[in-house]
Amino acid sequence: MSYVSTLEAHLDKGQTTSNTAIKSYSEKVTIDGDTYTLDDYQFSQASVIDNRPASDYYSGNVVGRKIYLKKAKGAKNTETITVFLNGRDVGYKNFWGATETQLLDFEINTSKGTAYITSKVSDSKSRTLQYEPNTPSFSSFVGGHSVISSSNMISEYNYDIPFATSYTDSKGVIHPKVTKGVIHLNQVNVPKIDRLIVPKFRDLSNHWAKSDIEKLYSLGIFDEASQFFSPNTPMVRYQFTVGVLKAVNLRVFEEPQKKAASKKAIFADLDPKHPDYPYIESAVEKGIINGVNPNSFGPNQPIKRAQAVAILVRALGMEGRAPSPGFTTNYADDKIIPAYAKDSVYVATELGLINGDEKNRFNPNQSLTRAQSSAMISRFLTFLESDLKQNYRDDMLFFD
Repeated sequence: MSYVSTLEAHLDKGQTTSNTAIKSYSEKVTIDGDTYTLDDYQFSQASVIDNRPASDYYSGNVVGRKIYLKKAKGAKNTETITVFLNGRDVGYKNFWGATETQLLDFEINTSKGTAYITSKVSDSKSRTLQYEPNTPSFSSFVGGHSVISSSNMISEYNYDIPFATSYTDSKGVIHPKVTKGVIHLNQVNVPKIDRLIVPKFRDLSNHWAKSDIEKLYSLGIFDEASQFFSPNTPMVRYQFTVGVLKAVNLRVFEEPQKKAASKKAIFADLDPKHPDYPYIESAVEKGIINGVNPNSFGPNQPIKRAQAVAILVRALGMEGRAPSPGFTTNYADDKIIPAYAKDSVYVATELGLINGDEKNRFNPNQSLTRAQSSAMISRFLTFLESDLKQNYRDDMLFFD
């Protein structure tokens, strides 16, 4: 089979539409001595891709028809077999993972009756972080992280074939007649392991955010030259923004660094020659963050909790999933949540990225420490690594 796809980018909307059709086909199948030759094939698939900074999300529909000519063993005449298919697929793709789930219904019309098959298939790729201890006590480090790249496929096929008969397979095994049933087919590939650099901070031994901080440092999200991370000092707007952009998609945002820096910075208090400046420029261009005023970015100002949450949700592109304007969150201090962050706070809470304190306060104007910021970005990575996969695969398929 050969297919052709046409992509159309809608840059002003940040979306891409795709249409796929059959270009050429040739298929011949022999089952128990009977030959099925594909005589006609019509196929159409259309998708829309929402291109967001941290991840692409897509959804599509498919419809098709196949006509086979069946020639039974020893027969002179042929029989027409018509297969109708229709269904939909959903998926996402980001640096940390990708999942595509396809749900298809098949109707097979023959002279002996009509058969129905429903297929549920999901392919997933994921990168996850795993801590690897270093057992020897006489060592310069106690452990480090690995990135585990894995892929697998799970599927379920429900069939109702009233005219099914017993058959003999290629090994001579006779299989009895079964007209209804469920088949599960799964495949797990061998993972790939990449070791990361080892952090050696001296002020984290008993800190509650130690694992989050070391994970982000190993990934290169934080690039500290000192042996002291200073976890309880304020996180500044510049470093938090750069850290999130490095976290969401290293492949996308490495490229701007190779380009010549702009002659004039987008804000007066930024240095376009700074190696991380392109990340800030990209964040502003993509609407992930704004300046503190039209002329200033406030790079060294402590980042507020409301600002940080807005950055994360805008990177995901999900701020539009909040209710219609005028809604209230469930936080006790809802009235002091800034208008610019209200949608993001609501969505982040629904996604499980944040929660309130012991008095159910969001504390939007609280400055985040470097430790708190690390924990927030680490939870954000877990969402990209695992939560999306759960939602796009397990929550849709409902089978083991």
